[in-house]
Amino acid sequence: MVTLTSPSRQLRAHSRFVIVAAALLLMFLAVLVARRPVASAMDLDPDSQAPPLATQPCSRPGAPPRHYQHVIWIWMENHSYHQVIGSEDAPFENQLAHDCGLATHYRAVTHPSLPNYLAATAGSTFNISRDQEPSVDPISAPNLFSEVFNSGRQWRTYYESMPGNCHPMNRAGYARNPAFYFAGARARCARWDVPMGSVHHGNLATALATDHLPAFSLMIPNLCHSTHSCPVARGDTWLSRWINEIITSPAYRGGNTAIFLTWDEGKHDLGQHIPLIVVSPTTTRGTVSKTGFDHYSLLRTTTNLLGIKAPGRAADAASMQTAFGLQPPAGPISGAGSGRATVSAK
Repeated sequence: MVTLTSPSRQLRAHSRFVIVAAALLLMFLAVLVARRPVASAMDLDPDSQAPPLATQPCSRPGAPPRHYQHVIWIWMENHSYHQVIGSEDAPFENQLAHDCGLATHYRAVTHPSLPNYLAATAGSTFNISRDQEPSVDPISAPNLFSEVFNSGRQWRTYYESMPGNCHPMNRAGYARNPAFYFAGARARCARWDVPMGSVHHGNLATALATDHLPAFSLMIPNLCHSTHSCPVARGDTWLSRWINEIITSPAYRGGNTAIFLTWDEGKHDLGQHIPLIVVSPTTTRGTVSKTGFDHYSLLRTTTNLLGIKAPGRAADAASMQTAFGLQPPAGPISGAGSGRATVSAK
């Protein structure tokens, strides 16, 4: 005997199937949205133009402090000098170079990314020639992180798009986060290697707004904003927003903060000639230095500014202090900011 299903029953069964399928689809989409990183204001409009400088950050009256309270590095990715300087795609970076200081003969140390980060923070590549994950035994040599800590002060790595403090990343992520590779820094990584956040909220925005910057800050944009994987114009807009936040912050207005903007390495087929832009209140507007500097020079300059020992090859590298108006005059210095920072290392 054959039982026929009525049309109404078939319709009800089909409706139930459609409802269940729609519910499953909504659940799947909700999971995708929940797992997606929260977009910052800078991610919402990739075609937006870079705003100009909010204020003139350089050529301000006064002498450089004996020791700086804050040094900030901003590291971009994989672009050579002429891909940025003189490029129509980088109006903000070129304005910044024109209004502050530019090293026209600055060079990275080698390829690829990781040995450059190690050279800049420890004065050696440690014979590492590729991007690799941190070894089981971290590097125990003196480095910028350990020297800052040993002086009683703090450092921070502000890593954009990192999902949590000291979060394990893939190989490309590790290679751009040098604190992971050093023994002492790794021990403090859980507290001091933090997500950057956006210009409106997050770790760095809070530190700027409350005047609680550490002695040394390393800002690492994500792979898009660093221009590793996105156009130069995208990174230019990102830089314009963050640098404007920094130069209008209490720390920068206090006259004790210096900013160094550079790239980890040049484009492989264009060599290691890369830009370095120096921003400080006492850097004369339009300063151009043709002296040959490199990442070891950046480390030497930073340790001099903070009054700590230069590790590795940085001890013999050329300092950029005199070239960019960062060298204090001889003799005692009066006024705010002439003393050494006293932030405790918690």
